[in-house]
Amino acid sequence: MGKNIMMSNMNTGDMDREIDQLKQALVPEIIERLLAIALRRDGDFAEVYAEYAIINAVELEENKLRLAQTGIIQGVGIRVISGEKTGYAYSDSLSFDHLQRAAQTASYIADKSQAKAIKAINVSPSQTINLSPIETYPTQVEVKQKTDLLWRANETAYAADMRIKQVSASFGDSIKFYLVANSHGLLIDNKESISRINVEVVAEKDGRRQSGYHGGGGRVDFSFFDSFTPEAIAKEAVRMAIIKLDALDAPAGLQEVVLGNGWAGILLHEAIGHGLEADFNRKKTSLYSGRIGQKVASELVTVVDDGTIPNQRGTLNIDDEGTKTTRNVLIEKGILKGYLFDYLNAQLLKTKSTGSGRRESYKNYPLPRMTNTFMTAGDMTSDEIIRSVKKGFYAKSFGGGQVDISNGQFVFEVTEGYLIENGKITAPVKGANLIGLGPQVLEKVVMVGNDMKFDTGVGTCGKNGQSVPVGVGMPTCKISEMIVGGTQIEGASMTGGKV
Repeated sequence: MGKNIMMSNMNTGDMDREIDQLKQALVPEIIERLLAIALRRDGDFAEVYAEYAIINAVELEENKLRLAQTGIIQGVGIRVISGEKTGYAYSDSLSFDHLQRAAQTASYIADKSQAKAIKAINVSPSQTINLSPIETYPTQVEVKQKTDLLWRANETAYAADMRIKQVSASFGDSIKFYLVANSHGLLIDNKESISRINVEVVAEKDGRRQSGYHGGGGRVDFSFFDSFTPEAIAKEAVRMAIIKLDALDAPAGLQEVVLGNGWAGILLHEAIGHGLEADFNRKKTSLYSGRIGQKVASELVTVVDDGTIPNQRGTLNIDDEGTKTTRNVLIEKGILKGYLFDYLNAQLLKTKSTGSGRRESYKNYPLPRMTNTFMTAGDMTSDEIIRSVKKGFYAKSFGGGQVDISNGQFVFEVTEGYLIENGKITAPVKGANLIGLGPQVLEKVVMVGNDMKFDTGVGTCGKNGQSVPVGVGMPTCKISEMIVGGTQIEGASMTGGKV
């Protein structure tokens, strides 16, 4: 990686001036004209989404600062909906001529009739409630303060164990202002910030190499990293790498599996959460389509998506359609209660948005997406759950995975796993995967811990080419039977169909 050091943080005054310019280009009268133009071909709904964002990143690798940069995103997207059809166009220019052309283009894409007279549209400003107040935005902090965090992590990791051969660390932050207006009269704006630190190490022993990773953040003040320190993050990354150096090959087959609390919720997010997004259910491509009110999990399982939890990575004051986020109970005591809706899918299914319309930037139209998705706590301690397993597998942390929304089949890489023998966590293992069907896994939940916690703030969810930050959470959870894929076949052979 070559050097790319070109960063100078924009101060608050600079950003405020840029936001003022955006607002001046999109005063209510201009917005109303654009919405009217967008609806001239008899669309059902029109929307203007304007964005101004600053994105910062610093990276350290091989004892050198490799990257320090700032990027600015600015533009306006205009959407028109006609029935199930969406027209979308955007401009990175704020001139009225360019915005008018985007509105006309979106209107033509969603065309369902000849042009008609422009109708009058009135928008009325409303206010957001800030769920994650921040005193010092990371974007306001000098670059040196961020690189100091990375150097501290770098020094700690190398000093922690002589087997550490490589350390990389990064700090990223952004602040985004966005404005949403639509033909129903909505006009609302919002400002949100997010930051994250990551440390990855490589350990080597007798020619064998293993990596360890840790990090986190959220919608937090920069002072958050006074307690979530780079030293603690580096030591955790080192611990994971060193443990795997002497790990056993994972035994494969049907086993009792205990999922650790926190980041293990990524399995819940992928294997179940996506199947509860409204677009898949409207199109009947999800295995959960048409199953509201039916039992889809053990009575011990309650799954919630909540975009209102202060400072969490997936939290939003409003979604990217201007709807306030809410706490949405998706599965309650095993019964499917609802889906996650954006505006389009809510209209088509004759219900209301759940505040789940999200987009990556002004270049994208919104989709129904998760925010912070988690399983609620039970009443068992984690020790009680582990003691109940005579022989099984403990999956503490996960990496990548693959999921088929239509049938719930999934494969997840376990980045930190252990054997459970006679009620105790024993040897670490490597090369393990968890394989199964989302609904079957939920039905086989037999114990749920009282230790629900969220991940440290590292989740990014991809869908239809768009990436958005999310949070996941999980209590310690015991699954009576699940396929562990590894290198040694032990006990029952793998069943359950191809993945």
